[in-house]
Amino acid sequence: MKGVIGLKTRRQKKILEIIENSVVSTQEELADALRAAGYNVTQATVSRDIKELRLVKVATGENTYKYGLPVEQESAKNEDRLRRMMKELVVSIAASDNIVVLKTYPGNAQAVASFIDGAKWPEIIGSVAGDDTIMLVVKTPHEVRPEAARLMYKLKSMME
Repeated sequence: MKGVIGLKTRRQKKILEIIENSVVSTQEELADALRAAGYNVTQATVSRDIKELRLVKVATGENTYKYGLPVEQESAKNEDRLRRMMKELVVSIAASDNIVVLKTYPGNAQAVASFIDGAKWPEIIGSVAGDDTIMLVVKTPHEVRPEAARLMYKLKSMME
């Protein structure tokens, strides 16, 4: 089951990447872009993903529309999705000075890191993700441990 969750998560992350970096106006265009990226999808799968991601048509300013996330829903949706991902995919969290390390099930670190990045938490300078490990660098003016401890607590509370 974790492999299926990982595939769906990766595919939906790819959808968000596609709509962020290009103009996609139809489900067929999105399905074609996913296929070009190596995802074997049907129109029904793309339709379900669009619904789950709550994508909407937004004006491009050229009398055309493209898929996107509504501005008012983007942050709340991202946090809700991150909370679910933390519960389902994160195995452990540890901290050392201003570094917080999350271990995920194999193949899920990049998707989780992408949603952490999307949360735009001010205490995070950046993230690096491999296959099953995420390293978060915590911004601190002088003391390291309190910020890392607060971030670790915030992430762990999302797993409950």
